[in-house]
Parts: sequence; C-alpha cells; structure tokens
Amino acid sequence: QRKNPFSNDDRLASKPVHTQRGDPTYGRPPEGSQTEQRGKDAHSHVGKEVEELCLIIRSTGEVGEDGHVSVTFGQLFETYVTISNKVVGILLRARKHGLVHFEGEMLWQGKDDDVIITLL
Repeated sequence: QRKNPFSNDDRLASKPVHTQRGDPTYGRPPEGSQTEQRGKDAHSHVGKEVEELCLIIRSTGEVGEDGHVSVTFGQLFETYVTISNKVVGILLRARKHGLVHFEGEMLWQGKDDDVIITLL
C-alpha cells in the first residue's frame, strides 16, 4: 500500500520502507512489540523441550565405553512421542546446539529406528 498511488492511508507513508542489510535491526521485529515477545516465548518453549529430550535420553539410554549416554532412535521415538509429536524437530535443534550427535540429516520413523543418538 505504501507504493499504491490510490491509497489514502497516511500511517503507511510515515513508516520506514525497509531496513538495510548490516543494520542491527535487519530481520528483527521492533523492540517491545508483541511479535518480539512471541519469538522470545517460542525460543524459551523450545529450549525447555530440548532439555526434556536430553533428560529422557539420559534416563532411557545406556552409558557407553566413552562415557556418553546413547539410545536408538526407535527407542527414543517410542518413549518421547507420548510427550511430544515433535521429536525429530527437537532432535535437530539439540544437534544444532551441540547437545546430541547422530548420523544423517533427518531421521525417519521405521527406516532409522536403529540409528544411535548420543548425548554429548
């Protein structure tokens, strides 16, 4: 609407068009906005789910010779799916943060049941 010559909405004209790359606010919601708060809440929620996943791996897995706790994906899936249906997404997030290790990019129920997940 900002570029629409037929728009009579003055509120749109007063807003900045876009931030530029390199600007510290680029790609971020305005400070203090509801969008920023929702993002913070979501980040906190996912962090708690990652913690819970690590606790479940620790409680259901077995300690290996290297001292790390390991569990198969099939066993973890059966245990964790009763808590959350987002087990694969949470595993990927945990791996991104260096908390777990497993081979492959994605894990599929049935096909990857024997893949070992190691808690780091």
